Order: sequence, then structure tokens, then C-alpha cells
Amino acid sequence: MSVLLTFPGQGAQKPGMLHALPAHAVVGDTLAEASAALGSDVLLLDTVEALRSTVAVQLCLLVAGVAAARYMAMLGAQPTMVAGLSIGAYPAAVIAGVLDFADAVRLVRQRAQSMEDAYPSGFGMTAVSGLVEAQLAPLVAQVHSMETPVYLANLNGPRQLVIAGSDQAMAAVASLVQAGSSGAKAERLAVSVPSHCELFDRQALELAAAMADVPLRRPRMTYISGSAARALFDGAAIGADLARNMARPVQWHDSMRHAWERGARLAVEMPSGSVLTKLAQPMFDGGMAVSCEGMRFEDIAQLVARGDG
Repeated sequence: MSVLLTFPGQGAQKPGMLHALPAHAVVGDTLAEASAALGSDVLLLDTVEALRSTVAVQLCLLVAGVAAARYMAMLGAQPTMVAGLSIGAYPAAVIAGVLDFADAVRLVRQRAQSMEDAYPSGFGMTAVSGLVEAQLAPLVAQVHSMETPVYLANLNGPRQLVIAGSDQAMAAVASLVQAGSSGAKAERLAVSVPSHCELFDRQALELAAAMADVPLRRPRMTYISGSAARALFDGAAIGADLARNMARPVQWHDSMRHAWERGARLAVEMPSGSVLTKLAQPMFDGGMAVSCEGMRFEDIAQLVARGDG
């Protein structure tokens, strides 16, 4: 049975998420490695106050994803595929062996800091449910302008979409969404930067330059890009994909379809949260999608070992 590990993006963070990881040497070593790369204690980043920063959020998601996946591997639960949504692509690349963890920590810190510096306030992301892309796109186009930028950013499911842009523009789109008779809803996400649109083109180019100085290897398992919705098999191609994913829309629904078509039958979501599990469940009908939020690591490892799903 093929096992897919999925790694969530911003919005999945929770206070105390690093402290909630299993008390095991492999987790402790991962936290220590992250702290050494940062030059400061990574366990200071998961407080309520710290998580107001995009830098802390992205680093916590990276570290939690790598630590959890390493612990799962120690339990004998080895994946055959990995995929990450947005910042989740970085822990996915580490677990696939493409990128050294310490390099990932430094790159994610640069990525997050550049995003936060570019848009310190007044921007973010909003989830829209109940509309398909063809219905939402005209509403976004109706509002978008130089003064009120807004973009379709994530295609997480047929009726699970995300827009990114200025607060004013997103509020205007939300009003149009909710004024319709379809019962569609718009909900502001806990994301303070407008990810996955052309507003980050310059920052993506800067990150690509930094990525050029980092060793990148061929993945030792199937690596599925959440931006391209297909498997990538070359280290340089994955590095380029990682660098520019902040400025490209997320094609998560198609990514999960691709994983299923490549044989994945058990999808396991790394901490924190269970949003990716809910998004995967319709695609994994006949298989299984679970999260570390909803099951003990040890029980998931037994599930993998038995070949269930």
C-alpha cells in the first residue's frame, strides 16, 4: 500500500504545537537541530504572542512536520509519497531527502521574513466555500485593481477555494459572495500575508537566488508539488518549485487526485490540524485519510504496518 504524508500550510498553526510533539529522542534531536540553525531556541516560537509573526508560524509548521514524520519513520511508518500545501512543501522536501533540514530552516526563515516585511499589515487570505472556480473568478475580477488587489490563490477542493489580497479587496469579494443566493460563505483565515499570487513575485526571485546556493538532491520517494499538481523527480526542479510557490496558486485538489492516481491509498496529515485530511477524504474514497490530530502516532504506524486503507 502506498502511504502519502501531507504537510499543512499557514492557518494550521496552534499555540503549543511544538511542545505537544511526542517526547522522544528523535523529536528532541529535530528541535535541537532547528535551534542550532536559527541560533535561538525554537521552542520559543509556538506561544500565542510569537505566532502573531509569519516567521514563527512558518518555522513552527516546518519543524513540527519534520519532527512528526521522523517520529513516524522511527515507528516503522515509512511513506512512499509526500506533498505539502504552501509552506508544507518544505518539510515534504526534507522528508523526501531533497533538502537538508538545517538549510530548510534558514530558507523558510528568509521566505517568511520577506513575506512579512513586504506586507506587514492590511493583507491576508480568505476561504470561500460553496462556489466553484468559475463562479468565484468573476467576483474576484470585479473587485481587483491596483488599489484593491485580490487573487484566486488556492484551489483546495471543487468548492473549497481561497483568495488572497488586501483586507479591503477581500471584504468586497466576501460581500459579493455572501450576497448571492447560493449559501456560499467567506471566512478570513489566520494568515497575515497574501500568499500564492503575483504580489510575491519579487520575493520568490530572491528566494530562488538563495536556493541556488543550497545542495538539492533527487527525492528518495515520490514528491508531489502542490503548485504543479504532479510529481517532480529532479532536485533542481523541486528547488525552483519551492522558491516560487509563494507566488503561485495552490492546486491542492488536483495534487490529491494525482497522488491517488499514482497509487496512494492512505493519506496521513502531519501536525498541526486536520484540514488536509478533510480535503483528502472525498478523493480517498476506497482508501483512508487520517491526521495526527485525530489519531495517536502509534495507532497510525500500526495502520500503515497492517496495510489497511
